[in-house]
This record gives sequence, structure tokens and C-alpha cells, in this order.
Amino acid sequence: MHELSIATAIVEQAGEIARADGSDRVSSVTVRVGELAGVVPDALHFAFEVAREGTPLAGARLVVEPVTARAWCGGCAEEFTLGMPPFFWCPHCDRPSQELRSGRELEITGVEAVL
Repeated sequence: MHELSIATAIVEQAGEIARADGSDRVSSVTVRVGELAGVVPDALHFAFEVAREGTPLAGARLVVEPVTARAWCGGCAEEFTLGMPPFFWCPHCDRPSQELRSGRELEITGVEAVL
């Protein structure tokens, strides 16, 4: 379960951000997770609960913002949703796409510190 190592990294980075802002506690962390990132949101929530114990994030909640996988078709200049499992064929012109626009994100977008 690689979500535990991801959750541990989130806890460490969020703690560093809070300390830089002069706080010793965090109430919530928001992360964007693309549907092609290889992360299961439920497993990440569970792993976060384990990883946060005994840290400045002990009472923090994890907010996961899902990011839809989207691709760009150069042939007809259209952006389209890939779906799951991902299908890289343009639904407008029936050509393959080679440009992924979104869906691989895994980033912290917000840390709410308790001052």
C-alpha cells in the first residue's frame, strides 16, 4: 500500500508548511489527486489517519480534490475526458491523442494551520 508513504510525505510537508507559518498544529490538508495518479482516495484517507498520529497533524482532516483525466486532440483541437479505464481516442474525430492535459496530479494545495 504505497498510500502510506504518500500520506507520510503529506504529513511531513504539511507540518513544515505550518511551522514556516509559525504554527505548531494543522487542522486540515487539501490535496489534488488525479484519477491517473495511481492513488486510491479511500486508502489515502486511511493511511493519513495512521500517519498523522503523534504529529502536529494529529487532529487534522484530509480533503481530497479529485482531478479528472483529460487529453487534447491536436487533430481537431478538442479537449476530452479520458474516463476509467483511460481511453486516449478522441470522441470527436476518432484519432489517438498523445497529449495528457490533467489527471496525474498529486499535490498539496492547502494547509490550514491553527495559530
